[in-house]
Amino acid sequence: MAIEGPLRELGIHDVFQLLDLSRKTGVLRVTSELRHNAGTVYFDGGTIIFAEIRTNPHPLGALLLRTGKITEADLERGRDMQQRQGDKRRIGEILVALGAITPRELERQVRFQIEEVVFEMMSWREGYFSFTEGPLTDVATDATVRIPTEALLMEGARRIDEWSRIEGRIPHLGVVPTLAAPAAGEQGELDLLPPEWEMLAMVDGQRDLRTIAAELGRSDFEVAKTLFGLESAGLVVLVDPGTVKRERSTLTSDLAELVARAEDALERRELEPARALAEQAAGVHPHDPAVHLLLGRIELAAGRPAAGVDELRSALRLDPLLVAAHRCLGYALVATGRFAEAVEQWDQWERLAARSEAELAQLDDVRRAKTAAQTLGGTGAGLHG
Repeated sequence: MAIEGPLRELGIHDVFQLLDLSRKTGVLRVTSELRHNAGTVYFDGGTIIFAEIRTNPHPLGALLLRTGKITEADLERGRDMQQRQGDKRRIGEILVALGAITPRELERQVRFQIEEVVFEMMSWREGYFSFTEGPLTDVATDATVRIPTEALLMEGARRIDEWSRIEGRIPHLGVVPTLAAPAAGEQGELDLLPPEWEMLAMVDGQRDLRTIAAELGRSDFEVAKTLFGLESAGLVVLVDPGTVKRERSTLTSDLAELVARAEDALERRELEPARALAEQAAGVHPHDPAVHLLLGRIELAAGRPAAGVDELRSALRLDPLLVAAHRCLGYALVATGRFAEAVEQWDQWERLAARSEAELAQLDDVRRAKTAAQTLGGTGAGLHG
């Protein structure tokens, strides 16, 4: 007997419940084109005995290794027996025979794998299912495990409720936790459970939730719940890289628009509006050298050369190769009577001007200004040896 259909007509929870209540034996296959994924669950009298999924992130050998249950030498020895010696047993059975793990630990890890596959499939709202009833002749499992379907359905429902509570802070598995800065004057010891200490040790500002779960050999749900608790306690900060990228893109767009508007106002000699726009741009991105160059030019045009010198030096601290800033700083220094410094700036500018056709177009004007500065400063040709 075959039972099949789209999940939009019969939800995955209903499918599991139907197979449980009717005590079915056979294989359930579920595919999702949207997720590019497929899972298989084996039922024996309505009880789940094995499950696997195409995108399984926890192969048993790697899972046992990551969780410290076996050593690399154990795993290599087991794989060698499979590949070179032709041992037909599965890796879990071989590791038990080698004494690397106990049968109980193997069963616990296989149960974990099965549960995670089922919980993943329970989150699917679209796709297609097909159940083929019949005796199970070849179940590719490392250990004999029987999990009541009703228990998994109840746990799945509980997880859905928990996820609804934490998804505001953890909307997806790509969220990256970072350690929170300690509050001023904060002292005392942290009273954490072992899984929480284990989680904190994995937080480095680079690993996302999915990576942490894979490296710890724990479920995505467990890791998300623990991180939610640590975030609520103020120990970690959860960062959504997608949101940060969008915010950066928005800030960059805003900055470009503000600078363009300030440039237009400066071109029209509307200096106060130009300064207001430039200062707003500096508030968006205070470490952008182009913004400080713009502010320096505005101050110079407004007859405030000392303030212009400060802004232009800020621009050059941020970018020493900003050619236009060297040129404008020379003019600002002349306006404050610092002729020798102005000549030095223009000397630097000449060495860099070849990088920009727009700056080279200013060459004659700068050389005339430099000659005048040398004369006014009484430096003559001595500056050039």
